[in-house]
Amino acid sequence: MPDYLLDTTAIIDYLRDKGGIPELLERLCIEGGLLCCCPINIVEVYAGMKDKEKAVTDEFLSSLKCYEITVDIGHTAGELKRKFAKKGITLSTADVLIAATAIKNRLTLVTNNSEHFPAEELAMLSYER
Repeated sequence: MPDYLLDTTAIIDYLRDKGGIPELLERLCIEGGLLCCCPINIVEVYAGMKDKEKAVTDEFLSSLKCYEITVDIGHTAGELKRKFAKKGITLSTADVLIAATAIKNRLTLVTNNSEHFPAEELAMLSYER
């Protein structure tokens, strides 16, 4: 069973009970998957968080395994950004760091924004809202 890196949208959808994501994440855990995040997710979630959401947000984020951003992940993210820029595709630094974290740690990325993550070496589980 793979472990799962949650894209920021998946975290927000979980916290706001949207798109069936709470049920999806529960199923993944029941099947033996571990839910994970990285510091980029935390920055993005906190940036858009409402004050009244802080307690539940902190509780959920603390339940996830958090993968650090390493030098190796930085190299992979830079390579992804450069590779797609050569094809005329602009990827955000945050998205390539999230993708590189998943790739380097052999995690499946859970997202509803698959177009933000075109790297073919990235295992992905897409969901719709």
